[in-house]
Amino acid sequence: MTDAVFQRLAHLLGPEGVERDARGLPRAVPESDDALALVCQAAQDEGWRFRLEGNGSWLPPDTPADLALSTRGLSRLVSVSPADLVATVQAGMTMEALRAALEQHQLWLALDPPGRPDRTIGSVVATGTSGPLRHGFGPVRDHVLGSTVATGDGRLVEAGGRVVKNVAGYDLTKLHVGSFGGFGVITELNLRLRARPAADVTLVASGGRHALSAAGRQLVEAQIGAVSLELLTPAWAALPEWALAVRLSGTEGGVAAEADRVRTETELDWERFTPERAVAFWSLVARAPLGAEVAIRLGALLDGIDDTIDLVVETLGESMLSAGVGSGMLRWAGEAEADALRELRRRAAAREIPMTLERGPWDLRRAVGHFGAYREGVGQLVGRLRGTFDPKGVIAVALEGSE
Repeated sequence: MTDAVFQRLAHLLGPEGVERDARGLPRAVPESDDALALVCQAAQDEGWRFRLEGNGSWLPPDTPADLALSTRGLSRLVSVSPADLVATVQAGMTMEALRAALEQHQLWLALDPPGRPDRTIGSVVATGTSGPLRHGFGPVRDHVLGSTVATGDGRLVEAGGRVVKNVAGYDLTKLHVGSFGGFGVITELNLRLRARPAADVTLVASGGRHALSAAGRQLVEAQIGAVSLELLTPAWAALPEWALAVRLSGTEGGVAAEADRVRTETELDWERFTPERAVAFWSLVARAPLGAEVAIRLGALLDGIDDTIDLVVETLGESMLSAGVGSGMLRWAGEAEADALRELRRRAAAREIPMTLERGPWDLRRAVGHFGAYREGVGQLVGRLRGTFDPKGVIAVALEGSE
């Protein structure tokens, strides 16, 4: 069957638009959203199932399917409007290339997702994986103004707006942020930007977890103007002890004043990293989950951070853990069986804490599901939405677990 799929794709996209992956599976690499929609339509007509790929650097390419559909060919920065602080970008553009292109305009997309720099913006949005900058700038959905999405049956749906003032009311774009491609393939995004800050400073303190957590709460209560405030296990920070990392950005004077406040509001011994070391440190923080087979995230209330950390450590072990003291977002990476993850999800749900399986091999994703049914009725809602956007279930993704 793979040869027939390959030939059909070659007919649709031309010989340059199809290749084979390492296992011989046909991989479609369309270079326009119209071409990508044609692949989706063909998949529905032929009864094929396809898995989604960006650069294949986040989720392992192991989902059983008849073909892979990559957004790698959709890699252009379509437009930039410095006056409106908005850019339109194709989903297959890498974070590294996007940052470099925006730098030419002294602009910044304030997202630092986990993973490698060659991860695509479409992957970041589809999985909703924000990093430590969530503390200062909000989750991924706050950076997305609009989108173009190809549905499972080959329709192109535009949602949201191209400027901040046009975004109002219910926005279908938010449905696709964090959906893992379950409701369609993101092909293009309108992103909210910020001016590149004049100063960017990182302060790090090491010590016992509870002392650092208490200091982090002090900084939150003091309303320190940090863009990141992250508590990290020794394994995650590659340091001998737990670490509390504070990142400050803005004007030179403003950052200097906030750095002084960080020191006066706490009794910790803070080390100011050189710019080069700061870049290396935050790069390490981003790449850390790639060193483990499984990565999950949980969203907790700020006054429940310590209890949630205890819950995760008790259920899965300490391993690598990162907690946004001011954002409530926890990420854990390590080795875990499906039963342990189900138990953690059950116990977290009892506390109104959602858990998302971000990374893991297909067997685990299929058994546990990316986000599962957090509350009663959610599973039915997800099913109806999938029926609307992917009526024949051609997109191979495990949103909910099999058990």
